[in-house]
Amino acid sequence: MNASRSGYRVFSANSTAACTELAKKITERLGAELGKAVVYQETNGETRVEIKESVRGQDVFIIQTIPRDVNTAVMELLIMAYALKTSCAKNIIGVIPYFPYSKQSKMRKRGSIVCKLLASMLARAGLTHIITMDLHQKEIQGFFSFPVDNLRASPFLLQYIQEEIPDYRNAVIVAKSPDAAKRAQSYAERLRLGLAVIHGEAQCTEQDMDDGRHSPPTVKNTTLHTGLELPLMMAKEKPPITVVGDVGGRIAIIVDDIIDDVESFVAAADILKERGAYKIFIMATHGLLSADAPRLIEESSIDEVVVTNTVPHEVQKLQCPKIKTVDISLILSEAIRRIHNGESMAYLFRNITVDD
Repeated sequence: MNASRSGYRVFSANSTAACTELAKKITERLGAELGKAVVYQETNGETRVEIKESVRGQDVFIIQTIPRDVNTAVMELLIMAYALKTSCAKNIIGVIPYFPYSKQSKMRKRGSIVCKLLASMLARAGLTHIITMDLHQKEIQGFFSFPVDNLRASPFLLQYIQEEIPDYRNAVIVAKSPDAAKRAQSYAERLRLGLAVIHGEAQCTEQDMDDGRHSPPTVKNTTLHTGLELPLMMAKEKPPITVVGDVGGRIAIIVDDIIDDVESFVAAADILKERGAYKIFIMATHGLLSADAPRLIEESSIDEVVVTNTVPHEVQKLQCPKIKTVDISLILSEAIRRIHNGESMAYLFRNITVDD
């Protein structure tokens, strides 16, 4: 397919070679070539983008994978989108498999909802549509003033379980916290497997911190309205860690959307081993694997960590052979083709429910 003649172009907004691998796989599936553009960092740290071909009147897709340097990647995307806007592109669609700052989508004390700020910045830069995958919170779609297609990686991960895990029929799907129970239940129902939930984590969960109504701070000698006595909210006390469900003599498959700091996954694996699980797999869409994650995984009782290539993690794979990758370029390339041709996206969401 000659992309320029068919009215669309595909660009990569990354300045590092490792981050362009997904873009190359997508364009190969489309039978197209990556658009000619130069993205680089000036000696003073500023990002510069130069579009080297005409995009006037065309649909332009910007593929941006997010490396460890998140803020640089965001600036590259914003600047490229604005450069395409001023070059008279017809539509500018961002293909952002892992949407950055998605964990900062709720108010926490005196913080801010950074994800909403980023959504506004992308709109002002010129984006008219976004293709992403497994948003950390589905409500993030409401932050945007233009369409967002939130694709799912679960069909690829389910296929991996069926084809690559021997005796998966003897497995149980595990949620490492009650918050992840809906996702785990979806996997369990599709695979016709049992479900287990780990309850009583030592660390705080997101829901403990997402309500911002902790102000104003306590001040001495504060005068309250006469006769006003508000009921005191009881402090939370987490119970000892327990596993709800039988994992004895089974393969335990922990599912989640993001695996970043792996301490909680390592702790969950230890508990499952104590309860009799003989193999432990972790399945997640986005493998951020920050800090010492590869070393911790290698030294843990986890047998395998399976993530998709929404985020580049080749370096981490060299450090830890337990990390495996599932390619999701097929669904992203099909989404690009359908959006450009004005076809329905319903095919990509077959049998997908709200909990997936």
